[in-house]
Amino acid sequence: MRARGCSRLLGMRKQARLRSSITYTQWLIVSDSKCTPLKALQGKIWERGYTSGELRGEVYADVPPAFARWRRQGREVCIYSSGSVLAQQLLFRSTAAGDLTAQLSKFFDTRVGAKSESESYRKIAVDLARAPQEVLFISDARNEVEAAKRAGMPAILCLREGAVPDGKHQVIHSFDEVLPE
Repeated sequence: MRARGCSRLLGMRKQARLRSSITYTQWLIVSDSKCTPLKALQGKIWERGYTSGELRGEVYADVPPAFARWRRQGREVCIYSSGSVLAQQLLFRSTAAGDLTAQLSKFFDTRVGAKSESESYRKIAVDLARAPQEVLFISDARNEVEAAKRAGMPAILCLREGAVPDGKHQVIHSFDEVLPE
């Protein structure tokens, strides 16, 4: 009788831990947390969706030709996202334009650091064996552009669909404007 009561108690503790974990994970998602373990979990969930065909990667129409143009120019094209490397690869592998991963040299995620911290961009430059001033960074987030600039990278703010420039940053509205042929 005692053993049965013990296993029941352990089962209740396990259920409580599971509920606590679910509540915490939901809080991280609602808070738009960029923590690496959450992004890894999201990547695993998305993997199932991409594998089943339920999810497809979406990119702006100017992205695939820009990637191809930059590669023809001999440039490395890399991605730095708060999404896990797995999530990035899944997205770029399944776009309407086809698999874009062959156009991409490297994928970076929050394991190099927060996208709002200049040290993260320095680490990326080191990983690429380049001086920061040799790496062009493009983002739609002002704080990321500022962090890249503090690290010594030239950085451009890409504003899409009616976003308003702030006068502080070089702005583009399409990748067609970057390193044309």
